[in-house]
Amino acid sequence: MLLDLLHWLTLPASLPARRLGYVGDSVRLAARSRRCRAAWAPHLAAAKEAVRAAMRDLPRRDTVVVLGSGLLDDVPIDDLSACFRRVVLVDAVHPWRGRWRARRHSAVSRLTHDLSGTQDLLLGRGQAFGAMLPPVCREADLVVSANLLSQLPLLPVARLKAAGRLGPWTEPEAFGRRIVAAHLDALAELPARICLVTDRNETEEDRDGRALERFDLLYGVDPGLAALEWDWVLAPFGEAARDRRLVHRVAAWPDWRPVA
Repeated sequence: MLLDLLHWLTLPASLPARRLGYVGDSVRLAARSRRCRAAWAPHLAAAKEAVRAAMRDLPRRDTVVVLGSGLLDDVPIDDLSACFRRVVLVDAVHPWRGRWRARRHSAVSRLTHDLSGTQDLLLGRGQAFGAMLPPVCREADLVVSANLLSQLPLLPVARLKAAGRLGPWTEPEAFGRRIVAAHLDALAELPARICLVTDRNETEEDRDGRALERFDLLYGVDPGLAALEWDWVLAPFGEAARDRRLVHRVAAWPDWRPVA
């Protein structure tokens, strides 16, 4: 707890990121990743391999942009730095662990950006969505959306549920679906190759392997048939509940293209 508090107090972040809860979420994610290191290891290895697959036959390797870089647990930062002249890490908050892992790579730069496009809405500064992606994405040869898509609606939808209205939005399901779809639409417009890695649904299981509840994390939006899929034990037994665990189904597209 003291370590988490220290991280929260010292993490470089904007006032909006703190007000909206992104700093707190980043600190909690880092803490959970430490506690669940063994359970998460297969997922993180598979996610890194999906990014490596996206790199292999890329004709040009000048710039790669990683969206949702976070802790860099699921990003092969050493491989990216060795292969690309420029590596741009994009997130609302850049936690200490991610900064530490990238520190020795001169090709790496950090960019702070609200990838949900909802910051002005959440702060009551506007009625419309902002830019989903930073302009640097249009210069990239490879853009990686790293376990980000299902995360984008979490805080905005929670805010809408608490407030009852955000700008023109009153329905949490529609709001979440709009955020997910807008991210995919923005990716589809880029000239770069897109590597998309995302969890699609969450299943709560008991110790007998029975599914107690299942949630669609993408609000009904379908990115298409995935090239790779695997299970991620997000919360093993004892993490969220003694006799229950949370398992996410993850999909990856080393070369994603929108559904026709």
